Amino acid sequence: MARYRRFIPSRENPGRMLPIAVAAVSVVALAPAASAADGGHHHGRYTPGASGVGDPYFPLEGNGGYDALHYSLDLSYDPDYDQLDGTVTLTARATQNLSAFNLDLSGMDVGEVTVDRRRADYKRRGQELTITPRKGLRKGSVFKVAVKYGGVPQTIVGSPIVFGSPYGFLHTPDGAFVGGEPNGPSTWFPVNDHPIDKATYDYTLTVPQGLKAVANGRLVSHRGSVASFSRRKAQTRAEVFKWREDSPMASYLTTIDIGKWEVKEGRTPGGVPNYTYVDPVLLANQPDAVDFFYNTTSEVTDGLAKIYGRYPFSATGAIADDARFNGQPLGFSLETQSKPVYSAVRSTGTIVHELAHQWFGDSVSPKQWDDIWLNESFATWVTWHWNETHGGTSAAAQARATYAARPFPDREGRPFWSVVLGDPKRDTMFNDRVYNGGAIMIQVLREKIGDDDFFELLRTWIARHAYRNAETAQFTALAEQISGQDLDAFFKDWLFSPIKPEIP
Repeated sequence: MARYRRFIPSRENPGRMLPIAVAAVSVVALAPAASAADGGHHHGRYTPGASGVGDPYFPLEGNGGYDALHYSLDLSYDPDYDQLDGTVTLTARATQNLSAFNLDLSGMDVGEVTVDRRRADYKRRGQELTITPRKGLRKGSVFKVAVKYGGVPQTIVGSPIVFGSPYGFLHTPDGAFVGGEPNGPSTWFPVNDHPIDKATYDYTLTVPQGLKAVANGRLVSHRGSVASFSRRKAQTRAEVFKWREDSPMASYLTTIDIGKWEVKEGRTPGGVPNYTYVDPVLLANQPDAVDFFYNTTSEVTDGLAKIYGRYPFSATGAIADDARFNGQPLGFSLETQSKPVYSAVRSTGTIVHELAHQWFGDSVSPKQWDDIWLNESFATWVTWHWNETHGGTSAAAQARATYAARPFPDREGRPFWSVVLGDPKRDTMFNDRVYNGGAIMIQVLREKIGDDDFFELLRTWIARHAYRNAETAQFTALAEQISGQDLDAFFKDWLFSPIKPEIP
């Protein structure tokens, strides 16, 4: 993620505002256990799944008791009314004998829930949708839960996590722009909303005629249709787009983006399908924006693959929108899987940063949010290294300039060195220390162990944990293993101490 710090006032806007649900830490009561009359006494006690996965930054995000395997999102969106309706079907495997289980869903109205095609009881409390199937789900069994729902997705505003910038589901003049990190997905679909539970996805997106819908992965089909949008009195002509992401994906990387797009599709020279979607409004100030995003994305996708290993997904691309909230431009871009989203025309460096995340963050995702440096520090350093290898300043010089520009102790109101890289805390998890401070550390590590071991370390890290989750301790252990050096003191200073470590 690239964050552009900018004050964006929070104004009254009924139907678009969401209280800072990210700050909620209250314990949610679970529904009572279902009856074991299904024979559960032969297989052990049936109990409810936990209402969170135990992440200290977001206690209510994610849910226990099952492993999400696949989401099928069949959605219609009507920008004239900001209305999203549809059915999300989750295929999951029970990891315990389940009497009830939760999905995360903030706002929206639930109409019906079924488990294996049989109607199930459900209750709402906060972001927790607690579902009680008619009979318990045996550990190891695969089940399908379908949630029919609708409403106006609410944008998260005022959160200190992202410096107050709106994020999640953004309503645009011609459609929608979705950038959900870290906890925005549950504002627009029911989901096990934590990176630890990756799944594959497919999308069926129905929009009014004249609009296009883009999502993660590859375009499977597009056809004209006639659809009934819930807020309209009569059927109307529509477009149906089917997208499929066939690699495991963390929920915060999901996106659907709807509007009047200028589209360029093709393949990178290395053969990766490239889907570039640009809001025509952006062409007024930069007429070559489509070619800029398409060509830069192709060059960077292939270039990074030569260094860090094969591009991990079935498609690359860019989704560039004129994205605003209450008329104010959004201040971020985001590494949504397979094709990042950009809230305006951004620099080559930003495109490098977001595509670096396809390896560092999307393929290899954090086990918990305190591991966020494994995403952002690496994406920042990869951008420095790209500059170094494309006629710009060396990564060593960029690291030292950044280091020199950050005094210690920190300036009043400008935390940097006081943010502990390996545990930056929730409200400062996107602090500049996690980006530039971590990139300094990575460059110093590179110099300490030498380029051969350093690049072997990065390629091994990506290959070993591809499509899974990883944590800080695994990286530090791998660095010591590959380099043959004792790096305990180095990582203690750089990762776990609120100090300004010495730099050679």
